[in-house]
Amino acid sequence: MRRVGYERSGGPEVLELSSAEVPTPGPGELLVKVQAIGVTLPVVRKVRESADPIPLGGEIAGEVIAVGDGVTGYTPGYRVTGLCFGHGYADYAIVSARVASPIPDGASAVDAVALVRSGLVALGALDAARPAVGETALITAAASGVGHLAVQLARVRGASWVVGAVSDPAKADFVRSLGADEVVTYAETAWGKAADYGLEAVGGDLLTPALDALAPGGRLVAYSSGGGTIQAYDLLVGAKSVIGFQIRRIAEGQPEVYDHWRQELWQYFASGQVRPVHTEFALADAAQAHAHVEARANLGKVVLIP
Repeated sequence: MRRVGYERSGGPEVLELSSAEVPTPGPGELLVKVQAIGVTLPVVRKVRESADPIPLGGEIAGEVIAVGDGVTGYTPGYRVTGLCFGHGYADYAIVSARVASPIPDGASAVDAVALVRSGLVALGALDAARPAVGETALITAAASGVGHLAVQLARVRGASWVVGAVSDPAKADFVRSLGADEVVTYAETAWGKAADYGLEAVGGDLLTPALDALAPGGRLVAYSSGGGTIQAYDLLVGAKSVIGFQIRRIAEGQPEVYDHWRQELWQYFASGQVRPVHTEFALADAAQAHAHVEARANLGKVVLIP
């Protein structure tokens, strides 16, 4: 089979396509013939920053080919999506049955990769903001794989006005097509209508302007791996709050909530209330896909197709 990996850290150019043996599922594992692979900014960053090469894992979707000992509920032929913690940029990959979930009829493998993991992050961050019907929402990275779903979910959950913040004004029409009422760029000094809550996915120097864009008493949910610092005075003067959110904590500590969110996402998809948008690259073009994400050029999810 084909597999993408790298021998040294660096930019997208270090990614290489090579041959590898098809893996064998161990106890509790599924062997999946991969039909779609989600490309995420954290994985792109790891390639550039990790001291030693690591397997390119992440969200995949496809057809179960074989199951390991002790697996119940899945047999060959099932279509599933889930996280691969090993080599996921490949024609075949291993997924733990514990973190796999079925793809419903009417949805493709690409739909699953574009919707489930990114949608779980978006929906979880939204729940952490405790939105009330009629409030104004601010979504940063509004054109990203998570952000473009967050814009739609905020509307579904009753936001009366949605402000999308993006890095490039060329993304404005796309974000408006998702249901945003207003689109601003990070470089602007004012970020539109003051928001009751914000979902902040960028971090770093963007934390302070995102906090400034909130109305008095506003809540900012920070779920980026980009770091950043907020001054306590900026919270006190506007009686604002910042809430940290991490999807892994929910998946491991509250699996019933995780499963509920997943079912909710598929219901929104089936009803047409949420539509995942994606850009496809061939598996052999993984370097181009990484460059696309690193340049923040993507509109929606970037997906590799073996």
